[in-house]
Amino acid sequence: MATEQLKAVMQPIDRAFGLPNAVYVDADMAQMEQQKVFARHWAALTAAKNLPQAGCVMPITFFGIPLLVTRTKAGEIKVFENVCRHRGMILVDEAKQLNGPITCPYHAWAYDLDGKLHATPHIGGSGIHEHESVDKACLSLNEIRSHVWMDVVFINLDGKAESFAETHRDIIARWAEFDKPIYHGGAESSFSLSLNSNWKLAVENYCESYHLPFVHPGLNSYSRLEDHYNIEGPGAFAGQGTLVYAPSLGGGGKAFPNFKGLSAKWDTAAEYLALFPNVLFGVHRDHVYNIILKPDAMNRTSEWVEIYYTDPSALADDYAPMRQKNSAMWKEIFIEDIGVVEGMYQGRSAPGYDGGKFSPVMDGPTHYFHKWIAEQLAV
Repeated sequence: MATEQLKAVMQPIDRAFGLPNAVYVDADMAQMEQQKVFARHWAALTAAKNLPQAGCVMPITFFGIPLLVTRTKAGEIKVFENVCRHRGMILVDEAKQLNGPITCPYHAWAYDLDGKLHATPHIGGSGIHEHESVDKACLSLNEIRSHVWMDVVFINLDGKAESFAETHRDIIARWAEFDKPIYHGGAESSFSLSLNSNWKLAVENYCESYHLPFVHPGLNSYSRLEDHYNIEGPGAFAGQGTLVYAPSLGGGGKAFPNFKGLSAKWDTAAEYLALFPNVLFGVHRDHVYNIILKPDAMNRTSEWVEIYYTDPSALADDYAPMRQKNSAMWKEIFIEDIGVVEGMYQGRSAPGYDGGKFSPVMDGPTHYFHKWIAEQLAV
């Protein structure tokens, strides 16, 4: 792809073009994206709630790389290559809770949940479990840098990014008031959607409120386009906010408990941000959610949605109808987006399409994401 095309994306919004078609449909570009966008940065992998207690292990394939997420005895989340250091056998093939070590099904080499090798049965012959040439201290599982924020497990594959706290200091500071324990709403608060589209188009759509009157007429009836504002970093995030968040999910004025100590802004405000590259967040005074985008192929994306509440009391049975209603509401909204996200991908096969023109007023967050992608690819 010509450097000039990326430079055109990085122009000020009133002169910029969008990302060229190749960034969405070309296999060579997808390979470059894996290295320059996903491996170099803090990418979202899964939700920590999927490993609820010590001993839980969860295998995940990420861009073809077999990974293993564990929760240690100390309650810490760790991520490793899901590969035995002996003969490269896959260690774990399904999510489970272990009562003992991670044991290779091939020759029974065993690792603790921190990845340390502690057993090598018969390595020196029958009944001999040690050998001078095998230093177990040097054969721990290969660990991947990881960090948990807002219950999302992030990884940095190449190990060279700045710390998560430094990389994302701006959004962490913006949402410092939400840096409190959150409580997953249970089975009804998890769902997934499949899109026949490129993952970047899901991010672009999420960033902006311009489409609300046309794609989400129900939502726009009470959270109108004019009630929204754009958010463009600084840092690797962009999105939108609303000034009229006023949930009414329960009868008789019943409401979910709010986060304690929030400033007055959040009485009526809510924000929806994409943290680049592949996780979408929504924060409200009474609940938060995350959507992890998994690029399954150039033209296929999975969205994994998790909804959390502010206090364990919101998980009680008497709140179950409200939790179900909240999940159904968000699922309906996210499903409404699928048609346009898939339609934009189909449009990227039109050879005359030049990346498109931005509205300088309405498309700022989307252009901010395009510019970030172009900057990564240009390096």
